[in-house]
Amino acid sequence: MHPFILFFIRAVLGVAIATLITRMFRGEVSTAYVAGLAALLVGLAYVLEYFRKRKSR
Repeated sequence: MHPFILFFIRAVLGVAIATLITRMFRGEVSTAYVAGLAALLVGLAYVLEYFRKRKSR
């Protein structure tokens, strides 16, 4: 899969899950919290992918 498409899918899912988590724990959806949490989730996805690929070599 093309890296940009993979990033786009991860970004969309990250925003959706971050919105859900922010809504559950804060009761309101704030753009700053959603953006920060989405960036964290997408970053963690790339870090975990790196470790998974490194281990399989």
